[in-house]
Amino acid sequence: MARQVIGSLLAAAAIVAIAIVVVTAKLGPTSSAELEAREERLELRIEQQEEAREAREEARERD
Repeated sequence: MARQVIGSLLAAAAIVAIAIVVVTAKLGPTSSAELEAREERLELRIEQQEEAREAREEARERD
């Protein structure tokens, strides 16, 4: 009986480990802080591009 319990516990642990690996592989290990930082960098890059475009337009208007 003890052997069956130990075997069942080991099987359950293996199933949990496999589930964690599968979910992590699909979703990725990215934390919400990393996603927010990525979004902030993207927004900053967009702002910089807009500012550069506006500067080019102003330079053209002056010429």
